[in-house]
Amino acid sequence: MEFDRQSGLFLHIASLPGPDGIGTLGDPAETFVDFLADSGQSLWQFCPLGPTIPIHDNSPYQSYSAFAGNPLFLDLDDLVERGWLEELDRPDFDDANVEYEPVREFKEARLEEAFETFQEAASDDERAAFEQFKDDAGEWLEEYALYRALRTHFDGVSWLDWPEEAKMRDPDALERYREELAETIEYRQFLQWLFDQQWSALKEYANERGVKLVGDVPIYVDLDSADVWANPEIFKLDEQREPEYVSGVPPDEFSDDGQMWGTPVYDWAALAERDYGWWVSRFERLLQRVDIFRIDHFKAFESYWEIPADADTAREGEWVVGPHEEVFYAVRDQLGDLPIVVEDLGEITEEMDRIRDDLGYPGMNVAAFADWCDGDSRYHPVTYDENSVAYTSTHDTDTLVGWYEDLDDRQLDCLHYAVDYEGGDVHWDILDTVWGSDSAITLAQVQDPLGYGSEARFNVPGTEEGNWSWRVSEDALTDEVAQRLYDITEATGRLTD
Repeated sequence: MEFDRQSGLFLHIASLPGPDGIGTLGDPAETFVDFLADSGQSLWQFCPLGPTIPIHDNSPYQSYSAFAGNPLFLDLDDLVERGWLEELDRPDFDDANVEYEPVREFKEARLEEAFETFQEAASDDERAAFEQFKDDAGEWLEEYALYRALRTHFDGVSWLDWPEEAKMRDPDALERYREELAETIEYRQFLQWLFDQQWSALKEYANERGVKLVGDVPIYVDLDSADVWANPEIFKLDEQREPEYVSGVPPDEFSDDGQMWGTPVYDWAALAERDYGWWVSRFERLLQRVDIFRIDHFKAFESYWEIPADADTAREGEWVVGPHEEVFYAVRDQLGDLPIVVEDLGEITEEMDRIRDDLGYPGMNVAAFADWCDGDSRYHPVTYDENSVAYTSTHDTDTLVGWYEDLDDRQLDCLHYAVDYEGGDVHWDILDTVWGSDSAITLAQVQDPLGYGSEARFNVPGTEEGNWSWRVSEDALTDEVAQRLYDITEATGRLTD
């Protein structure tokens, strides 16, 4: 699939401004869509949307489900308008950062109230719409709702520590739990119905204003998820469904021992025997939500670093051959051409480049990684080809200003020459240079046109605390910023009809 020349901004839903202490799918999201449209941007990229796990610092890349939406993003004002909540008495939340525990405590209590009111007072049409959603969603919703109900029933512990009958999915036991936990199961389904309704309304609002939504697919799923519990046969687990191997990366310039991510690796042979049905369902679900999506850690489809689960460090792992193009051909056969871009960073190999090129998917260029004194550098804007996506920075790097301020004198001199810097706000010159590159798509974190430094960084890979919480303030998205971004976008030929 070929992409038109266009541009956009990255901002995760959690980072939107608004009164709930976290971004929501209502007015805060629509206001940001308006800012994008006013600034000439046609793309909005964000992190994965799944319900996050507190023990993992609420990383959007570690979720209870690859299919479900995060209820913390639900817009409560919408529920007030529907008559399912009384007028809200909100706590005084932090506008600059998401305080996840207070936010979760407040929102979950309100969502439970809304569910109770729905049960008592919903109209026939509302009940019918809910039932239709459950019928249409199918297996993923049933498994996810049961998993979350059981997790609550067993005091929040991982499914690996549940009683044997639940852990091993004894059919009779699961049927008994479905009856016993029916109301909790329906509550979890209700939240996903609300998410689906609010998200569909947001997508329609964005598309009507010329803005496409760009999603994100982490290749791996969390061990403590509905995905692994409900589909143990497609992962490398032992007879007790404990992981035999986990994912990660080998030692590199960022880590002497490499990184152990702890997520189970796929049994690709078992997936192939099932015609990659789980992946087909995953992509199909995503395509209901977004117009384009990025595949994180594309390298693992070529080869992945497999570490014994009992290893002390990632050094004990080894490279294992992945499924290559096969999984994408299987998905394409059932879903048609896919609007995919891929994260082809990290351990770059000729074979990975070949697979990406054979599939025709644009890869990533990140200006933050450039050697500005080498005009042949893979990440220097002068080398970007058309079938690529160029970023000023990403959610895993420092902000544009942050990485600029960390450059040595030689790199600074070379960068100033490359972007024709003559003084003033250098972030606009760098953004203009990236926007002017040959890449079909260009993207920037919203922090970059705002000129924010390292204090506004969203994530530092390899650290376990203090990430994923930054929020943009409502008064930062000014008409002046929108106009300047519009002017650059127009001058570089990235405005779309």
